[in-house]
Amino acid sequence: MDSEVNLLIKKWTLHNAVNFGGNANPGAIIGKLIAEKPELKKQLKELQPLIQKTVHEVNSMANDEQFAELKKIAPELLEEKPKEKREGLRPLVDAEKGKIVVRVEPSPSGPLHIGHAYAIGINYGYKKMYDGKLYVRISDTNPENIYAPAYELIEKDANWLTEKGVTDFVIQSDRLEKYYKVAEKLISDCTAYVCTCNPDEFHSLINKKQACPCRDISQKENLLRWAKMFSDFSPGEAVVRIKTDVEHSNPAMRDWPALRINDHVHPRTKDKFRVWPLMNLAVAVDDHDLGMTHVINGKDHADNAKRQKYIFDYMGWKRPQYINWGRINFQGFEVSCTKTKERIQQGEFDGWDDIRLPFLPALRRRGYQPGAFVKLAIDIGLSLTDKTVSMEEFFKNLNANNKDIIDPSSSRFFFIDDPVEIEIAGIPERDLELKKHPDFPKRGKRKFHTKNRFYIQREDWASIKNNEMYRLMDCANFIRRNKAYVFDSIEYEKYKTFGDFIMHWLPVSDDLVNVEVLMPDKTVRKGLGEPELKHINKGDIVQLERFGFCRLDKIEGNKLTFWFAHR
Repeated sequence: MDSEVNLLIKKWTLHNAVNFGGNANPGAIIGKLIAEKPELKKQLKELQPLIQKTVHEVNSMANDEQFAELKKIAPELLEEKPKEKREGLRPLVDAEKGKIVVRVEPSPSGPLHIGHAYAIGINYGYKKMYDGKLYVRISDTNPENIYAPAYELIEKDANWLTEKGVTDFVIQSDRLEKYYKVAEKLISDCTAYVCTCNPDEFHSLINKKQACPCRDISQKENLLRWAKMFSDFSPGEAVVRIKTDVEHSNPAMRDWPALRINDHVHPRTKDKFRVWPLMNLAVAVDDHDLGMTHVINGKDHADNAKRQKYIFDYMGWKRPQYINWGRINFQGFEVSCTKTKERIQQGEFDGWDDIRLPFLPALRRRGYQPGAFVKLAIDIGLSLTDKTVSMEEFFKNLNANNKDIIDPSSSRFFFIDDPVEIEIAGIPERDLELKKHPDFPKRGKRKFHTKNRFYIQREDWASIKNNEMYRLMDCANFIRRNKAYVFDSIEYEKYKTFGDFIMHWLPVSDDLVNVEVLMPDKTVRKGLGEPELKHINKGDIVQLERFGFCRLDKIEGNKLTFWFAHR
């Protein structure tokens, strides 16, 4: 082995060891070697002993020795390269402007949740990027796991999330005849067969890489069995299987099931159909019929794509490009529609829009905007690395995106949570005008008439100390003298020099509004709001000063009920 190859092996072994706590991994070194000198791929057997020896030598060195040696032979590998900040989505392979077609495929078990928002956000991002088409395909070929209101809920959520950017909604239960036509063609071509084996016996054989007796029956017998699936066979007695390689290294690929009998009454088709396609047949047919160019979904569907390849190949169809992302585990969230539905039925939650739920009806009602979810999905991007996302991290990023959207249009108002009345001696009676938004003066002003009595928040009141200066926001400075509150000055500049903190306030007045704010944990904060709040409309999002962004959910006389969004 020449000295150049020896040096390369040592270089990449040291580099791997320095980057991974002093222990090099032989597999990683092989990859680096071949990437730098592809011709070495033919010499892997000869290289293995040398790599193992070099790894042993390098791993026995102290960390500082490894670093010093790498610096000596390959200092360029220690230079920190500035990371390029990715903006937007990565380009797709074989994607043409105006020609890409993508899809998402939720099941009708409930409304969309934050996981769906990521999937739709990514696909919608690409739809916009390439001026293409986005289909929302509702996968309802399992009659036993359908929540009838979900059809309407999914359409409403998806239209909201994409701002009506969905090209079309497709419901698989409307397409049964199309699936039957393809199934019959596969059976006629002897690339599929109707299996009547006991399921346990079939799996016993297939696990031994042995074909079941049904695999080699005649075309005529297969077509006869196919016809009997619609009338004579009972559920579980017959299933259509796709012929694959019974010796495939992955048991899940061996003669997988494509259609089965299910007599459960379907919410939409009632008892009209009893033969239902399983996911992989339905998806393959739909992807072909709708002209799907790119299938972008989680890597847990990677095996499904391999199964679907058999359908595409047998039918002579062109396959779409498949792009996967890693699993996203939302820690601290319950995103199971089935479990959440049970808890709603048991009265634990008020409905799908219960403020505590991570489902889109609830988040929309709180004041989150569709663009915040789409940007979050695009920022996460497509990566095969699995991620665990905590509730705190998720909302931190979502809130930042949402604030960018709603802040410019959200007027500011005073809300005094748990109010306490104070009287400030010597303060002049005044008429004040405060901006509805500090950066947009044209939006107008709120007017106040102040005398000597004010409401402040109990928490602020409890923190006031003797002989310290405090400021009523945009109003006046005062000092506490024992149990009395005394006016000091109007000027903000004096507060900047001597003040402790600024608090929001309301003048004691009969014009104030009763305000309740429903918090994300379903607790309620009660207090008083300024009179100008009477002029906002249900659904408006405002910023309650020093409290947060809130959406007006209900108006009942002089009482306004808001839902809290975020700070």
